[in-house]
Amino acid sequence: MKKSFLVAAAMLMTALFGAPAASHAAMLEANIDVSSQTMTVRYGLQVYRWTVSTARPGYFTPRGTYRPQRTARMWYSKKYHMSPMPYSVFFHGGYAIHGTGAVRQLGRPASHGCVRLHTANAATFYSMVREVGFGNTRIVVTN
Repeated sequence: MKKSFLVAAAMLMTALFGAPAASHAAMLEANIDVSSQTMTVRYGLQVYRWTVSTARPGYFTPRGTYRPQRTARMWYSKKYHMSPMPYSVFFHGGYAIHGTGAVRQLGRPASHGCVRLHTANAATFYSMVREVGFGNTRIVVTN
């Protein structure tokens, strides 16, 4: 009798107030700071801070708040000589966060506008985005 009462009470609370907060998907936020060439990722209680490369002089990395638009495990840039873009998370048209083999350039502006990071870190971020979903991911690019 006691167990069925608890189940009924839980069902009533869910019907009245929605699902408990613990059942909601985790939020993922990536903050890209162009001036420091870093990306700080908050995923639940975990925090990652990675060195990135954003747009070099003559190019532009868009500022603002975005949600992922699409992902690609491996993408080749049709615009830039079929350059490989592993673990791409596209956030604004053709702009993406993706891995790079040019790791010696990380920490300074070097891209055509995308946010480049070490391929292992790109793989981690890509997996997190795929796990929590586009709607639970926020990408913030600031100066």
